[in-house]
Formats: sequence, C-alpha cells, structure tokens
Amino acid sequence: MSNPVLSPVDNSVEDVSVQDKPRIGMTFEFENAAYEFYNQYGRKVGFSIRKDHAHRSKEDPTIIKQRRFVCNKHGHRKKDKRDMLTKEPRAETRTDCLARLCISRLKDGQYECKDFFDDHNHDLHTPTTVHMMRSQRQISNIVAHGIDLADDSSIRPKATFDLMGMQVGGSENLGCTRTRNNLSFTYSLQLDNGEQITNIFWADPRMLIDYALFGDVIFDTTFCTNKEYRPFGIFAGFNHHRGVTIFGAALLYDETVPSFKWLFETFLETHGQKKPKTIFTDQDAAMARAIGEVLPETWHGLCTWHIMQNGIKHFDNLMKHGSSFLKDLNKCIFKYENEEDLRMHEKFCWMITNLRIIHG
Repeated sequence: MSNPVLSPVDNSVEDVSVQDKPRIGMTFEFENAAYEFYNQYGRKVGFSIRKDHAHRSKEDPTIIKQRRFVCNKHGHRKKDKRDMLTKEPRAETRTDCLARLCISRLKDGQYECKDFFDDHNHDLHTPTTVHMMRSQRQISNIVAHGIDLADDSSIRPKATFDLMGMQVGGSENLGCTRTRNNLSFTYSLQLDNGEQITNIFWADPRMLIDYALFGDVIFDTTFCTNKEYRPFGIFAGFNHHRGVTIFGAALLYDETVPSFKWLFETFLETHGQKKPKTIFTDQDAAMARAIGEVLPETWHGLCTWHIMQNGIKHFDNLMKHGSSFLKDLNKCIFKYENEEDLRMHEKFCWMITNLRIIHG
C-alpha cells in the first residue's frame, strides 16, 4: 500500500496565501517566531522542518546572528561505525533536499529573511498525514492538562486520545507529545528524522526527590550489555548515609556530543533546571564537551576507577600490583587536594617525565 503523499508539483502548494508564504525581506521579532512561521508554512504545504546552521555572536554566545531552517530531508545520514552490528538497518529517509529559510539578526534585534528556497526533491504529505511529521507534533498546554486530568481519573489512554481528538475537530489537530510528566513517572524520548526512537531518559518520583536533596552526580555509561551495544547510563550519587541513590537513567543510541547534550538538557529539564555542583564521569571526550556546553558552571571530575582502568590498558607492566609506579600514582591522586602542591611534588614530575619518554 503506497503512502498518502502529495507530489511536489501538485497545484495545492500554490493555494497557500501570499501572507503565509515566506519571502526575502520579511522580518520577525524573535528567532523562534521565524521558526514557527516556517513550520506553519510547512504544515500547509506538507513538509517538516528542523534547525540547522546557527552563527552565534562572539561577544555574547546566547545571541544568534544567523540561523538556517531546513527541510527535515536535508542532507544525508552520517554512516554509523556500528552498522556491521545492525541486523536490520534503518531505511534512508533524507534526500538532500535544498529547501530552506535563512534569517539574519538586525541592529534592532529583529530577524530578517535573507534567503528562501522552496523547491523540494521529494513527495509532500497530504493534510490528513501532515500532523504525523516531527516538527508538527505540538501539543497545547490546555490539551496536556486535560490528558493529566484524565490520567489521574484512571481513564485509559485510548479513550483520552479519542475524546481530546473530538474536542479539537479530529486527531490530526490534537498534536503529539514526546515527554510525559505525572505523579508516578517522568520520561522523555528523542526521535530521528525517520520517526525512530534514538535516546530515552526516565526518572521516577524517588529519583526526583533524592536529586532535590543530594546534588552531586556520577554519570556512567559502561553498561553496554544488550546485543545492539547501546549505551545504558545512570545518574547516581550518595545520600547522607553514604548509600548509593539513582537520579535518572538513560538508554542512548550512541556516545556522541549531540546525544550527550540532549541527555544533559533533558536531565536539567526533568529536575527543574537544578544543576549539579559536581559531576564525575569517565574520560570520554564527547561527554566532556557536552558537559562544558550544557553545564559550564558544574565542576567536572574524572572517576578514579576509569583512570586506573585506562592506566592498566596503556601501561600494563607499570600498573602491576605493588609496583612503585602504581604507588606513586595513588599518592598523586589521593594525597594532594591542591593542584599547585601536586605540580611541585617530585613524584609527579618524575611520572610525567617517564610517561613522555614511554610515549616518545
């Protein structure tokens, strides 16, 4: 059965009114206003959009000077280095579509459309299926509140969905939500352009309460135990009895900067934007970069267990039990709390010199 899509040469595209179609020179009060305008245009025409390139101000990184919105089929999917482990690879959904809307920030703080390209190289959705596209999945606060009330009243999800759909004139006008918050459970999903789940985060009420009381975090993704080698990570910490407590858990598609950024941003959103004072992780470069961007004020430390494991991996003979090198390393890690005192210590200087010799 073929998908209910519309050819890009269909005349219904021309039925969009002039004021609803982007044009070069039109201005927007905010960046998000431009996104919403282009997204509404995409809904009427039959395509989904996403944010692509952004040029930020060097003086104030929070200010976006230029932004490009593209069709969700823009570009090509990057090759996954673990494709050989995947038995049923996902179908390619991108077609390198060049449709786009580019805006630039003016001196008065508004944004002006500088570039607009409207030709798509793929089929477009019909009005009956456009609500299924990713950027069109939006749910109003009123509908979300109604869903929560229905859930608290033990009304089944299907009955709630049908009722809400009737109230807004059809399920296509209802929208979808990827995050669910209620008294019993909180979770968030991230989808790719093929509408497939990539990353999952969840937390129960006990995790929310514990994190509100104990703020230091240990994040670990060493539990890649499933057959697809997907990283399973936990946010953990200690309570006032030195007992381990969990603040959240996640199942990730990969260990890249975008995945970690989404995870840390979702973690903060779930816990009311409360940032941890300290966070301990392994020596993953992608994770460190994501922490620096999302949690710049949080002190980032490295887990000593991972440091020792990396030492065994790279310096097998030097890390043998009872060796003088291992004793000196333990002294450097656990004896000194001040970085300057550590740098002045002769053992530390000796270790750095010998490691440089070993690595050439």
